[in-house]
Amino acid sequence: MIRAIDPCDILTTLAEPTRLAALALLWDGQEHCVCELMQRLGVTQSRMSRHMAALKNAGLVTDRRDAQWVRYRRAANIPPAVTTLVEAALALAAQNTPDTKAAA
Repeated sequence: MIRAIDPCDILTTLAEPTRLAALALLWDGQEHCVCELMQRLGVTQSRMSRHMAALKNAGLVTDRRDAQWVRYRRAANIPPAVTTLVEAALALAAQNTPDTKAAA
């Protein structure tokens, strides 16, 4: 059964800065372990796990257990409208990074 996509759920998920930053890393299509995401985003394991659960519940990422590690990647079957929404949010976030603001 295909779950209906609620745009409010997607927008709420994307509205949290750590989740959006994690999604930016995962949007490359490669797998990333929680330890890498924690290190790159500067968050604790419990906080990262909560954010990844929210991204997974929204249907934006999938996970795979590899021994003691959990690896995440962009979900394969994201509807085109959701992909467009995510890419727009990522583009806006990239425009608002300190490096980009300094260059403007």
